[in-house]
Amino acid sequence: MAKQPHLLVEPGDLTDIALVPGDPGRVDRIAGLCDDHEVVAENREYKVVNATYEGRELTICSTGIGSPSTAIAVEELEAVGVETLIRVGTTGALQKGIEIGDMVVANGAAKDEGTTGRYESDTVPAVPDYDVLSSLVDAAEANDEDVHVGPIATDDAFYAETDEYINDWEAAGLLAVEMEAAALFSLCRRKGLRSGAICTVDGNLVEGTQKGETEDEELPEKAKNNVERAIEISLTAATSL
Repeated sequence: MAKQPHLLVEPGDLTDIALVPGDPGRVDRIAGLCDDHEVVAENREYKVVNATYEGRELTICSTGIGSPSTAIAVEELEAVGVETLIRVGTTGALQKGIEIGDMVVANGAAKDEGTTGRYESDTVPAVPDYDVLSSLVDAAEANDEDVHVGPIATDDAFYAETDEYINDWEAAGLLAVEMEAAALFSLCRRKGLRSGAICTVDGNLVEGTQKGETEDEELPEKAKNNVERAIEISLTAATSL
């Protein structure tokens, strides 16, 4: 099989499990917590690293922002033999009382994006694998973390999240909104892969906060600190899968 055109990897290059943050910079943060690591490829928004954590070989691959680039990553990771994908991301809360720095483990994602519609009907649910979901919750509880578990929304248009959208998502009981999980869950389900997602809250839309509004950097300090805790949870979960 030819080298994948975006990730620039071939069968045999990667491991069976991948942590998939959006940000290429977060690949380096995850790799820095591992026992060893090696860069496999780097192209566009995709940085691919192989690493070992507590004896578990794993791959780390950034997906960039949004469902289209995530779908490309899932397609090409599956093509070279990856079987389990865990998103490690950030998210905006949609319920009062969910604080910046809290963590959300998604048990489903509303498809408020366009990518999955090219693969299947909107009535088909975007859900993670139960074993991956359970491993993330178990790893969080073992770390004495309070994690919000529930459905989220995946949206395409960061700057078009109007009050009407936010109110509808809040009323539906969705915990948070981000831009990648629905594509990850849907494509993995269709391909017989396992998937899951843990995200750190970087703002609360119903309480009027959004990342970047009060800081010189993208993420508030509390959220940056908790990104590392979310990474540790995902690494612990990976060792059990």
